[in-house]
Amino acid sequence: MPQFATADLCDQYPNEVQIVAPGFFSYGGLPAFAGQMMTVKVFEDNSLVRAALGEDGTGKVLVVDGGGSLRCALVGDNLAAMGQQHGWQGIVVYGCIRDAQPISQIAIGLRALGTHPMKSIKQGVGQRDVAVTFSGVRFVPGHFLYADADGIIVAAHDLLADG
Repeated sequence: MPQFATADLCDQYPNEVQIVAPGFFSYGGLPAFAGQMMTVKVFEDNSLVRAALGEDGTGKVLVVDGGGSLRCALVGDNLAAMGQQHGWQGIVVYGCIRDAQPISQIAIGLRALGTHPMKSIKQGVGQRDVAVTFSGVRFVPGHFLYADADGIIVAAHDLLADG
């Protein structure tokens, strides 16, 4: 993974980045991650999250629009490990995760609004590969996401390929 700092990318490309509003916590074993975005839009059902993380995610970040629900977890240690095994760079969850301690030992980036011990339902309801909007940003499949200790930013093209 190329080295980057979101602050430097914001300085270098001020008119090309969208900045995700603060409020996400870091849970994964990778403190910084970047990649091309894939999306799922679900509500308290992680079936599509599981399906996506079970596919090849080399160089990609999964953005999960969970509607901001704080009533159950959409990602746990098994899904985080599955994502890492399939090459995903990271996961951003607009919702909750669980198994925070084991996830901290898995080499994947993970940002979420918080933790919740309850698992989600599994009915296969939701959408994949659609643009989603939360935290002041529109996340478009195929665009790029960068996350580090300073925050999360997105851009329409790969900012790391330019330099």
